[in-house]
Amino acid sequence: MAKGRRMPAGMPKGGTNKNMMKQIQKMQNDMMKAQTVLEEKEFEAKAGGGAVSVIVSGKKLLKSVKIDPEVIDEDDIEMLEDLIIAATNEALTKVDEETSSSMGKFTGGMNIPGLM
Repeated sequence: MAKGRRMPAGMPKGGTNKNMMKQIQKMQNDMMKAQTVLEEKEFEAKAGGGAVSVIVSGKKLLKSVKIDPEVIDEDDIEMLEDLIIAATNEALTKVDEETSSSMGKFTGGMNIPGLM
């Protein structure tokens, strides 16, 4: 840089780039840890007053379906199917909400495609 010239205001100086890179790497590590914790969680939801219960993982994989035998009616299979869908969708919504809450602290509420 020529003598007498200064960096524009707001431009990083010497060691600031290293500090910024360290902060970014720490944030990336923290996000990866938070994602791992989230993926290991299980989310349960019920429908029909508890007649159907499902559990999904943080990876959005269906892990368990429990059906109260009293709600099984051969003449109304559609109702049972609807209860399973409702419970599963509610559990998946819980995963999305937890993901948004968990990752939102890193992204400052920005919706970054592919991150969540």
